[in-house]
Amino acid sequence: MKRPLRPDEQKLWSVVAATVHPLPGRATPRPADKPPPETLPAEDMPIAKTRARQAPAQAPAVPAKPKAPTPWPGPELIEPNRHHRIVRERDPIAARLDLHGLTYDTARSALEAFLHRAWDEGHRSVLVITGKGNRGDGALRRAAPEWLAAPHLRAMVAGISEAHRRHGGGGALYVALKRKPRG
Repeated sequence: MKRPLRPDEQKLWSVVAATVHPLPGRATPRPADKPPPETLPAEDMPIAKTRARQAPAQAPAVPAKPKAPTPWPGPELIEPNRHHRIVRERDPIAARLDLHGLTYDTARSALEAFLHRAWDEGHRSVLVITGKGNRGDGALRRAAPEWLAAPHLRAMVAGISEAHRRHGGGGALYVALKRKPRG
């Protein structure tokens, strides 16, 4: 047998029950003053079961979630399945570029040369380590997505996303590369 609620628990429960709202397409919640179905008197039990059976067979369609905006200006995010494969290294990270210690202009030219070389060699995913900067807002970290969105790199870059913690986390980017056309 369940113990009865103490007055402070009853007060807390009434506050919680008053603030809970049903999910779209679900039955409306039971008022706080009604006991749960297991404690309903026997004469009310068939009514409760009948109501449950009369629930609509198909829940109303939930509108699709809008596509989340990319967290930076630049290329699209890597597809979730491909991102997962890169994180798990099922889609191997073919090359890595570390931009630590480079100036802004040197880092940009190094990144572009690196991407051209990786794409020419047929690599499909690479890791670009930008570093986080002193306060977590480094100049290279902010600029790399913009550089990757440059018109002359669009033919190569399929998408980018922040790297997993073991690959550098917020201080590194996965860059998915498009297939090089044959010919």
